[in-house]
Amino acid sequence: MNIDVPEGKDPITYVWGEMVPGIGPAASKLSLAVYSHTTLGLREFEAARLRIAQINGCMFCLDWRTERDGQKVEEEFADAVTHWRTTDAFDDRTRLAAEYAERYATDHHGLDEEFWARMTAHYDQREIVELSMCLGSWLAFGRLNHVLGLDAVCVLPGH
Repeated sequence: MNIDVPEGKDPITYVWGEMVPGIGPAASKLSLAVYSHTTLGLREFEAARLRIAQINGCMFCLDWRTERDGQKVEEEFADAVTHWRTTDAFDDRTRLAAEYAERYATDHHGLDEEFWARMTAHYDQREIVELSMCLGSWLAFGRLNHVLGLDAVCVLPGH
């Protein structure tokens, strides 16, 4: 870990809750809200989330699988996300969610008219904003956890 955590303190609770009390708890609430309030389908949600996790290299995020109503994506799903361009496991929305995640994280200046035409053909404006907010949360907080070395000890509250 790249942060000194006092003896006996949980690293996640300490960093996210105590170190910067004006920011950490608010960031934690945003991170949890992405999971609690999403209206996106599980497959497109997980395709985008996992693609960001792959790019960030966050160990916890790579191992995590979102569960909704007792359902999770299949075991092979993460491999399909890696190969989002060529996999036959994805419908258009799921493939586009993985593409958007990758481009959002690595080439946001390259999101051109052709991309947005495809995006708006499959997602309405509200879904685009929601997915963008999810991507921003995962990119920021997954990267924060990895850079600070917290991803090896990260456990989301309530899970």
